[in-house]
Amino acid sequence: MSVCYLRIALDTPLDAVFDYRWQGERPAVGQLALVPFGTREVVGLILAVAESSAVAPDKLKDALAVRSQLAPLSDEWLALVGFAADYYQRPLGEVALPGLPRNLRLASTVALDRGLKKLAAAAVAQDPRPAAMPQLNPAQQEAADAIGQASGFSPMLLFGVTGSGKTEVYLQACAQLLAREPDAQILILVPEINLTPQLEGNIRTRFPGLQLATLHSSLAEGERLRNWLAVHSGAARIVLGTRLAVLASLPRLRLIVIDEEHDPSYKQQEGLRYSARDLAVWRARQLGIPIVLGSATPALESWQHAHAGRYRKLVLRERAVKDAVLPKVKLIDMERERPRDGLTAPLLEAIRARLARGEQSLLFLNRRGYAPVICCESCGWISNCSRCTAYMVLHKSEHRLRCHHCSLEMRIPRHCPTCGNVDLQPLGRGTQRVEEHLAALFPQARILRIDADSTRRKGSAQAAFDSVHRGEVDILIGTQMVAKGHDFKNLTLVGILNPDTALFSQDYRASERLFAQLMQVAGRAGRAGGDVPAEVLIQTRYVQHPLYAAVLRHDYERFAAVILTERRQAGLPPFIYQALLRAEARAVEDAIAFLEAARDGMEHAGITINDPIPMTMTRVANVERAQLLVESASRPQLQAWLKAWVAYLRSLKTRVKWSLEVDPIDI
Repeated sequence: MSVCYLRIALDTPLDAVFDYRWQGERPAVGQLALVPFGTREVVGLILAVAESSAVAPDKLKDALAVRSQLAPLSDEWLALVGFAADYYQRPLGEVALPGLPRNLRLASTVALDRGLKKLAAAAVAQDPRPAAMPQLNPAQQEAADAIGQASGFSPMLLFGVTGSGKTEVYLQACAQLLAREPDAQILILVPEINLTPQLEGNIRTRFPGLQLATLHSSLAEGERLRNWLAVHSGAARIVLGTRLAVLASLPRLRLIVIDEEHDPSYKQQEGLRYSARDLAVWRARQLGIPIVLGSATPALESWQHAHAGRYRKLVLRERAVKDAVLPKVKLIDMERERPRDGLTAPLLEAIRARLARGEQSLLFLNRRGYAPVICCESCGWISNCSRCTAYMVLHKSEHRLRCHHCSLEMRIPRHCPTCGNVDLQPLGRGTQRVEEHLAALFPQARILRIDADSTRRKGSAQAAFDSVHRGEVDILIGTQMVAKGHDFKNLTLVGILNPDTALFSQDYRASERLFAQLMQVAGRAGRAGGDVPAEVLIQTRYVQHPLYAAVLRHDYERFAAVILTERRQAGLPPFIYQALLRAEARAVEDAIAFLEAARDGMEHAGITINDPIPMTMTRVANVERAQLLVESASRPQLQAWLKAWVAYLRSLKTRVKWSLEVDPIDI
């Protein structure tokens, strides 16, 4: 038996690449291997195969097995995860291995062998020809042709108003590509899991002869492995997934589509804090293939790229359905129209009119629960979370107070813990309280609430959306789950409650996000056309605010121009590059002290290091948190400095838990 030496990356907290000895058939770079690590047996990724090792022979361990039944991960995939690890300053193994199905990383190969056997049994000839395709309007056709006929690295921003038929453009562009390259693979990303069933149905209807695979975190482990194997083998021609799908192995990838590209959900907020949108653009450049970023409210970074000529802009200014127009947006001045239980008289009258005509209404409130807090009007006590700098939210139907940050729960107290007053009152409104009030006002109406509380069970969200599509709901109440991607044919009224809080946020991205949210949820109305014009009613105390003026005009372009001018003048992204160092400790003083040591420990010419400060939510689950913002006008300069800085941070002896986020979106 020949002997060789393997360089293997493992999923460990530090940059851990280890040498192992292997006796047997020479493996390939990109294969997986089972190796001993401490007292465990773990699966790692082979990065190199050599005739010798710099490690002393007596210190080397033998690799236990090589997953030879699985085709190696490609050089292009290795380059992708290598770039992600380098750019986001994370260990390579931490990037490469968690993105693989868990069943692929088990010591036993039973699940892998079973998955490969099912994949082989399901192999059939595939037909890329699409089913009958609807006629596109001229703007849609121009966009579909531009995408479908593009070659080489071609980044395109598909800027289309809500209801303009962006999905149909994607599908017909895919048909053009598959007609030329029947074996091509196409990756379509959506921001949230609940958006996949509707799009999956459209794709299966359009391409009945092609194998489609979905990749997202809600799949059972066996299904996820089977789908991943279909993608890795090239059998799955169209891959639909959320952000984790950007790291899938697609050996014949020829087109990437990112729907709702502006959505913050494309940024991972734990562990490897990567942007799936940005990695997708890098991957398209690496492979020399087209990529499409679609949105009615593009991220300002993407909009700036388009205006600078780095992205080609494709525009859809009209709705796709004949006679369907954008809904008319009206502001309800809450200083004049005083709300009762959170709802003004004009909004209630509009709901009543829709009920009389058999049309659907949507009330959007991005706050779940019954009320944000309960309080004692006698002494001022408020239901604070004992473990977080946050309030405990009242969930009336469950008779519980729940913290939405640390998940602490407690029964609703019978009396005030401070003064003993038994008359505790809910303060503010969540979706549950709005639902209760509407049920009392309209007892004959079919009311449905869709939020994270009502859709906890697997499949419950899709079942709820299906009931809306079937016309079994008169009034829909929801959070951001209902704000985008859904095509409700009979919905003619959208009421937006309590949007004003975002106007005064310290987060400089708050206005951008609020505008996108309002435009997206407004776009659910009037998508089917018809004689009755659709309406969007926004309850606000600030009717003169310029953001609402832009929403009234559906004028994203002017809004974006104003915000980009402000960002340029203030030296904020996309005109500057940032990284955020976070620290967590039992005492906030310890976290601040660590950040001060991080600030003072290295020279930083061309790098601006701001002073450490406590985070907005300083305490979560009894852990105190602080942060340090680093900025530079040069991305390469920032990246080079961060690499040295991370090495310095790892050399510090501290019990403080710290993490670094490149290109943060929440500061």
